[in-house]
Amino acid sequence: MAIDEARLEEFTNRFAADFGAALHATTVVIGDKLGLYRALADLGPTDAAGLADATGCNTRLVQEWLDAQYVSGYCHFSAQTASYWLSPEQAAVLADVDSPTCLIGSMTLAASTAKDEDKIREAFTSGAGLGWHEHHHDLFHGTERLFRPGYVGNLVSSWIPALDGVEEKLAVGGWIADLGCGHGASSILLAQAYPRATVYGFDYHQASIDVARKRAAEAGVADRVRFEVASAQDFPGDGYDLICIFDALHDMGDPAGAARHIREALASDGTWLLVEPMSADSLEDNVNPVGRIFYAASTSICTPGAQAQAGGFALGNQVPDATWAELVTDAGFSQFRRATETPFNRIFEARP
Repeated sequence: MAIDEARLEEFTNRFAADFGAALHATTVVIGDKLGLYRALADLGPTDAAGLADATGCNTRLVQEWLDAQYVSGYCHFSAQTASYWLSPEQAAVLADVDSPTCLIGSMTLAASTAKDEDKIREAFTSGAGLGWHEHHHDLFHGTERLFRPGYVGNLVSSWIPALDGVEEKLAVGGWIADLGCGHGASSILLAQAYPRATVYGFDYHQASIDVARKRAAEAGVADRVRFEVASAQDFPGDGYDLICIFDALHDMGDPAGAARHIREALASDGTWLLVEPMSADSLEDNVNPVGRIFYAASTSICTPGAQAQAGGFALGNQVPDATWAELVTDAGFSQFRRATETPFNRIFEARP
């Protein structure tokens, strides 16, 4: 086949950009874990010595790190003063963990897939999958820190209000189950927003439940949010007013079984809040930065995770609305709709 030189150059440039981004990701994780971004935001314009002194790091390596951030557009630099700083916008993404736009945890998640490359590769050849619990622990912490800002910015302010009658019910009490709760970020936010409600967080991963209990104690809500080890197919209790699954149903080997159990566990007037990654109906319509992120994550995390479980499903995280509607209605729900959305998520409401 003849090579088109213009197309070859275009693709080579794209590959080079990706190569640089992949190498840069490690510097981002280091900057996050060592507090370099946070210190740079707090200090304002400073040089390598000043940042190294503030963080207890080696000045020479901090200098190289700062240069790497500047050439990647992750900080600003003045040659006249030899100083570096973060703009307010950069700080909101890289340094402010309470900002709804904080994305810094995503790089820890991304780096974890490189650490697990040998396990993921084995899943390709064995077909046995790779369970969530088998991943490097950076995946669990990165996931918490990636999704929590989205919950802070949307869960109480827009997602719950988009559900029919749920906000009013939770304001006066109610029972909530948060399935696949991980480190408990969503459960704790619900407990803080609705102090009269009782929240139960369930996850099959014991290590995550241990962290969630610690987070609840630190947040002062351990009296009204409880965490237990259980799967979405066998969690205890019934009569729940609200059951939530945040970005986790597609990870399950048996999402249909989970949907049936949720239907049985809900009160007759209860609501299932299902949050799933944003996706269009066709592959061609997912050719965009968000689709790129999700397909890559699905290849390394979501699909092998489902394959490691019983149930026979491996949906991946780019599931069309119609597929979810069919699965949910087959489980006995009479109502299913997309209640609202963000650039990264679809928020569904299901009712008996």
